[in-house]
Amino acid sequence: MNRFVTATQRVEFYVLSGTEERARLKLGCRIAEQAYLAGQRVFVWFDEPACLERFDELLWTFADRSFVPHELYTQAQQWQDTPVLLGCGTQPQQSYDVLVNLGSEIPAAASYAARIAELIDADEQRRRAGRNRFRQYRDQGVTPETRTVSAEDAPLAP
Repeated sequence: MNRFVTATQRVEFYVLSGTEERARLKLGCRIAEQAYLAGQRVFVWFDEPACLERFDELLWTFADRSFVPHELYTQAQQWQDTPVLLGCGTQPQQSYDVLVNLGSEIPAAASYAARIAELIDADEQRRRAGRNRFRQYRDQGVTPETRTVSAEDAPLAP
C-alpha cells in the first residue's frame, strides 16, 4: 500500500451540505486565501483540467477585496514568487504547507504537505470518494477532523 500521509500531518475534511460545485470551489478559494495570508505555500489539486480552469477564474473573483497570487504548477521554484499553485497533472515532490484537495483521490503530493484540506459536498459521487479517502487516512494512522460548513463560512483553522 502506498503511504500518502504520516500520523504527524493534519487532515481536515470540510463538508458542505449542498451539491453546487461553485460553493465547493469557493470554499477552496477561502482556504487557499487564508493559508496565503498566513504566509504558507499552498498546492490545490484537481482531477480534471476543466475544474482547475473554473477554480482559477473563481480565485480572481470570489471576494471583492481578495488577491491570491497563483499559477499552474510546473516546478518547485515557482513557490519563490507564487505562494498558491494549482495542479492537475504535475505535482510537487518537496515539502509545502497546505494541500487543498479538490480531486476524487489522495494525490501523491499529499505526502509532502503539513496540512491537508479535503473538500466534499452532498454530491453522491464526491461523498463516496470522500468517505473512501477518509478511510485511507485512518488506515494510515491519521485521525482526520471533520468540519461541517455552510457555503459562506470561512475555514476555521489556518
